[in-house]
Amino acid sequence: MKKLDKTDIRILNALQENASITNAELARSVNLSATPCFNRVKAMEELGLIRRQVTLLDPQMLGLHVTVFIHVSLEKQVENVLRNFEESLSDRPEVMECYLMSGDADYLLRVLVPSIRALEHFIVDFLTKLPGVANIRSSFTLKQVRYKTALPLPDEGLSISDES
Repeated sequence: MKKLDKTDIRILNALQENASITNAELARSVNLSATPCFNRVKAMEELGLIRRQVTLLDPQMLGLHVTVFIHVSLEKQVENVLRNFEESLSDRPEVMECYLMSGDADYLLRVLVPSIRALEHFIVDFLTKLPGVANIRSSFTLKQVRYKTALPLPDEGLSISDES
C-alpha cells in the first residue's frame, strides 16, 4: 500500500490538466524544487499510477462529427464469445471505448466517425458480421455537454494499492 500525500495529489491534478508542463513549471506550481518533484513523478510512473501521457485532439476539426453509443447484445454470454467480440474490436480505430455491461445489453461502445455513411459501413459491414451478435441499438449524440479526461482526486492524501 502506497500513501499519496497532498503534494502528490497536486502533482497528479496538474499533470491531468496539462501533461506537457515542464518539470520546472510543475515543481513551481506545487511548491517543490525541481529534483524532488521529478522524483515524485518518476515514483508514480514506476508504480503504474501514471500510465502514459497523450495529446487530446479536436475531433470536430479532424472531420469526426458523429459520436454514437451502440448497445450490442450477444446470443450467448460465454467466455470465448465475449473474448472474440472484444478482440474483434481491438483494431477498430472508430471504437473509442468499449464496456462490458450489466443490464439489457452486453456491451456499450462509443464510436466516433466522420459521417452517418461511415457509421452505416461500420455497423453493416463489420458489426453485424461478427459471430454471436444478436442485437444492435444505436443512440446518436446531439451535443457533447461535458467531456473530461481528468480523474476526480481527493484534496487530501490517498492510499493506493501497488499491486496490479
